[in-house]
Amino acid sequence: MSKTEWRGGALIAPLPPAMISCGTMEKSNILTVAWTGITNTVPPKTYISVRPRRYSYNIIKESGEFVINLTTEDLIRATDYCGMYTGAKVDKFEKCGLHREEVPGFSCPMIAEAPLSLACRVTDVVPLGSHDMFLADIVSVHVDDALIGTDGKLRLDKAHLAAFAHGEYFALGKKLGNFGFSAVKPKKKKKHPKTPGGTDCKTESGNRRKEPKKREE
Repeated sequence: MSKTEWRGGALIAPLPPAMISCGTMEKSNILTVAWTGITNTVPPKTYISVRPRRYSYNIIKESGEFVINLTTEDLIRATDYCGMYTGAKVDKFEKCGLHREEVPGFSCPMIAEAPLSLACRVTDVVPLGSHDMFLADIVSVHVDDALIGTDGKLRLDKAHLAAFAHGEYFALGKKLGNFGFSAVKPKKKKKHPKTPGGTDCKTESGNRRKEPKKREE
């Protein structure tokens, strides 16, 4: 495979185009970020990187909390809008037809239409250059009941989540496998002994029968 070398750039993809809600129930805002992810499992920690000039930057820095709301195909237009316009001039909840929902123990709301929302509390603010990283604990996760199977397991494959890659939005495609599937050894097929004196075959009922030999003429 031939590759062309470019200078370093922010080209990790795909990423989640997440809607970040912040502020209070009375005065809240939504900003869209793609620079987000998981940094630790136990305790569960995440981050968002935000430019200091963004309207929501000071809201998050002063309140010390925010909610990461995952987005779907149906929410992608609202997601794009919330990344294009400033909350200093427009109520994005009202403009996009979204609804605020209370998060227990938090002042800021989550987005009711999001299939999964992670309520986060800031632990560190790390200046990185163009962006500051808000490192945070994931205090609680709020899941749409429709995504919980009868076995109690999360079924995010039913959420129709969206992805972001180099300035473009995509719908997630078909499932390719489960985590760890490459380490699972394939089951060996059982070999059935052939019927002596003839070809091994089955009747319509599934029983094996002896294929008669052709008679020489």
